[in-house]
Amino acid sequence: MKIRGMPFALAAVTSLIALTPLIATADDPPAPPPPMGVWTGSGQFGFMASQGNSVAKSANAALDMSYLENAWKHTLHLDLLYAQSAGITSAERYDGLWQTNYNINPTLYTFGALRYGHDLFDGFQYQASGTAGLGYKLFDTDAIKLSVQLGAGYMASRPELITTVGAVTYRMPLEHENYAVGTAGLDYSQKLTSSTTLSDTLLVNAGAPNTLITNTLALAVKMSKKLALSLGYNVQDNTQPPPHIKSIDTVETVNLVYSF
Repeated sequence: MKIRGMPFALAAVTSLIALTPLIATADDPPAPPPPMGVWTGSGQFGFMASQGNSVAKSANAALDMSYLENAWKHTLHLDLLYAQSAGITSAERYDGLWQTNYNINPTLYTFGALRYGHDLFDGFQYQASGTAGLGYKLFDTDAIKLSVQLGAGYMASRPELITTVGAVTYRMPLEHENYAVGTAGLDYSQKLTSSTTLSDTLLVNAGAPNTLITNTLALAVKMSKKLALSLGYNVQDNTQPPPHIKSIDTVETVNLVYSF
């Protein structure tokens, strides 16, 4: 389900960072060495359908993969959201992110990232960016992982005016926008129990015409070695969207997750 207009607060992320040093101790074991030369990750899927007085269906899916080779780390993230109500598309979003890290030392790394996003209802035909910078691992143990990164890059997007009359939606593309951005990111995960993991991922691309903020908070509970149930809450905020478009979209998900 997609809900628009809810307030976006980064206080939850700030609280996670503030609490992490209190939870982490010197006795935390180091993270086990990850496998090298193979793709690992997880895929998740959720679906909802209703019939009767109302007819609606929605589906969301995501794929996260990583590949390690010596000092290099490559990660891929893809996600999809689609919803339909009474035969009319009410949500359609595709996002993709590729990032390559190079470890300078065990805690400091450089990164380069490419992102592409399409949302049928956020007022942009597309938003694409290329960024690079430095990252730092504040915690990297088996129980807690927390890294932050800062950098700069370039954003390309195309806004559009969206007008809906009854069941008909009219779209008028505007001029392409190309501008420099500063980028900041946070990647956090913590094992609350042997079977429960809390995670949060924040990405900010800030430019003069618009700032794009995305944040995904998730709680995953393992049902077996490979399967888990995940509750997710995603927020996407375009601070300066085209006229008559709300800046904030939120998505709540319940997904089945398969790890490989």
